[in-house]
Amino acid sequence: MSPEKPSTEDPRSPPSGKRRQRICRSRHIVVVLAVVTLILTAACGAPLVALIALRLPDLSSVAHYQPPQTSLIYDRHGNMIARIFEENRIVIPLAAMPDLLVKAFIAAEDNRFFDHQGLDFFSVFRAVVVNLRRGERGQGGSTITQQVARSLLLTPEKTYVRKFKEAILAWRIDTLLSKEEILYIYLNQIYLGAGAYGVEAASQAYFRKRAADLSLAEMAVLAGLPQAPSRYTPLGFPKRAVARQLYVLNRMAAAGYITPQQAREAYSSPITYHNPAAADELEENGYFIEAVKKKVARQVKMPLTRAGLRIYTTLDPGMQHEATVAVKDGVREIHARMVKGNGAKTPSPQAALASIEISSAKVRALVGGTDFSTSPFDRATQAKRQAGSSFKPLVYATALAIGWEPESSIDDSPFSLTGSNGVRWQPKNFGGKYHGTVTLAEALAHSYNSAAVRLLQAVGVKRVHDLARATGIASSLPPDLSLALGSADLTLLELTAAYMPYARQGRFSPPSLIERIEMPDGTVLPGDGGEIRQVLAVANAYKMRRMLEGVVRGGTGRRVAVLGGSIGGKTGTSNDNRDAWFIGFNERLLTGVWVGYDHNQSLGDGETGGRTAAPIWLAYTRSLPQSFW
Repeated sequence: MSPEKPSTEDPRSPPSGKRRQRICRSRHIVVVLAVVTLILTAACGAPLVALIALRLPDLSSVAHYQPPQTSLIYDRHGNMIARIFEENRIVIPLAAMPDLLVKAFIAAEDNRFFDHQGLDFFSVFRAVVVNLRRGERGQGGSTITQQVARSLLLTPEKTYVRKFKEAILAWRIDTLLSKEEILYIYLNQIYLGAGAYGVEAASQAYFRKRAADLSLAEMAVLAGLPQAPSRYTPLGFPKRAVARQLYVLNRMAAAGYITPQQAREAYSSPITYHNPAAADELEENGYFIEAVKKKVARQVKMPLTRAGLRIYTTLDPGMQHEATVAVKDGVREIHARMVKGNGAKTPSPQAALASIEISSAKVRALVGGTDFSTSPFDRATQAKRQAGSSFKPLVYATALAIGWEPESSIDDSPFSLTGSNGVRWQPKNFGGKYHGTVTLAEALAHSYNSAAVRLLQAVGVKRVHDLARATGIASSLPPDLSLALGSADLTLLELTAAYMPYARQGRFSPPSLIERIEMPDGTVLPGDGGEIRQVLAVANAYKMRRMLEGVVRGGTGRRVAVLGGSIGGKTGTSNDNRDAWFIGFNERLLTGVWVGYDHNQSLGDGETGGRTAAPIWLAYTRSLPQSFW
């Protein structure tokens, strides 16, 4: 025996009086008679049918069903982290839908679906009788085929002409397509509330699972939604949803699709709903996702909101979380120091972090700011900032490539040069101190500016440009000696990736955010990684690594030496302390951090790369499992 069906009447509605019931019934009678008249007219082939048929929409959108589909983005473990859509729809074949799910919709919406040719006169009259008995509109007479016609081919206004067209189109669709093809379209096209179109998107929206994994109780909830998704949504009106669920289960039992016992068990089964509004949290992954979307858009050349792509990325959610926390906490500490130092409230700076797995060149974490929701501009991949001394390793690596050694001598006395415009240029060392003759290793460890300029003058600007291009730097580079001091404006990701050869035995490959892209037809496109190139001799890469380890061991990057192990890196500070950098690596990870203001104002006295950016790098690296450091 089926469980007793609870009332689905809205408890907020006032009770209807007899007069209102009579008016309601009269209106239903008029509407039904009009619709039946029109349908009979269509069946008789009156001239009006021919006239309207001339203006009927083309059926190509039905015969070649290609709706806009949601593109999905996944992390490295295959967990979905974002949806991109115009209509949140995930098209799946009918064979991928559980048989009971299909039957639930047939039972609820069109129990004679396999017996009619697009129009079901019996169901129309049955709906009239039920509705007149209740004094309200509780059942509809539209078949599944009519709903397909309405959704794909007609406008939503409720007129007799539209209803007439719907009837003709339903008959034509039933003639054109098989019943299975109609069901495939219907179950992928129908709107089911929560912003979801089709059963797969709705399953994920309400239950965070695939349609193939739904329970009978969950199937009945979805099948109860097409009549009025906003009225029967379990997220807003759980009692109505339960009543509608029971209606579907009873219809399934009456049709013999399930037993009464199965209906009772499904009705009693608890269901856990997932609120989509709280699902799409972009706070932690937002910058990474936006960077991926830009790359995919350039590769695929079609709107991601309609493409139905499956985009598998390199993002590690645990590392991304720790990177986000490190950036937020680090900026909070910097800002507190600024406020305390000047006695007035100053605006908070921004920061960015990019972390690359050395062995694969895959970007595991990317943070472009302190808060994606309020400031989505990505300072890791879009902002070009003056590199400062963090560019110097490229000058030193170029010198090693043409025969210099870490122990080679370089002069760090004051340097000056008169340009073609007669202006005298004289770079200064930090603190105004000069050190005479020093080794290359010493000059790099302590970031001596005069020594770096003289070294660039000796090796040649063009050679440094060539190495920069070989290590993935695509931004414009100055053609003069200011390059040694990091006058180039670069993104954090490209400058961080340029350190890869020092940690990877001289090899470089472009940093990758995308593993692969799967098209709706099954075609697989490659990710954004590139070929591995040997850009430095292995011996020279080893020497550079040791020199950069010296920066951490006893130079400007010594703040991060507390981690222990073989850590190499370089600090960077631009003119007037407008930018603070630290790029460092160990055996497994290469991570870069930038701190500064969007409007390029000074961070303040003493806010250098070693003091400002390095602590964020340290906090992030230290938070990871010890196997990473």
